[in-house]
Amino acid sequence: MDSFNLTNNFLIAMPTLEDPYFSKALIYVCEHTRNGALGIIVNRPLELNLASLLEKVNITFERQDLADLPVYFGGPVQMDRGFVLHRAGGTWQSTLAISPEIALTSSRDVLDAVAKEGAPSEIIVSLGYAGWDAGQIEEEMAQNSWLTVPARADILFDLPPEGRLPAALQTLGISFAQLSDVAGHA
Repeated sequence: MDSFNLTNNFLIAMPTLEDPYFSKALIYVCEHTRNGALGIIVNRPLELNLASLLEKVNITFERQDLADLPVYFGGPVQMDRGFVLHRAGGTWQSTLAISPEIALTSSRDVLDAVAKEGAPSEIIVSLGYAGWDAGQIEEEMAQNSWLTVPARADILFDLPPEGRLPAALQTLGISFAQLSDVAGHA
């Protein structure tokens, strides 16, 4: 099923999705191809801040203004690997340009730049990601597990984690309480 591409969209977990990894999750889809999809959960901060993470990977942190930024649970795949979702711009070894505004970098050099220069400053650092095999996300959509809405950079970078899911839903004019936990098909 190649009829739609969810890249640069939010996935909103429907109330019927009770998987502990994804219940009430807001996922930013970084890539969606016929081979599968990759996304980052953007509303689940861990009890770990950026300064602590950088210390664990032996990066000297010089930017105290960013020290308390939370590190996020990005998803259950490769939870030992870091990903930095950030405003587009800059040149790093392994960056995926998602949209004109947003990019995802998985190489260590972006963390070095954040630690030394504070740039990029608008970031979401996550451990792990959410991944789907070919056709899997399409099947989950057909089962009413996810609601989709076009992503907005301001929701990602200007709001605290607890405000992102309500803001994404508000772009549709609804709240989480209005979502039904009963699936229906026409």
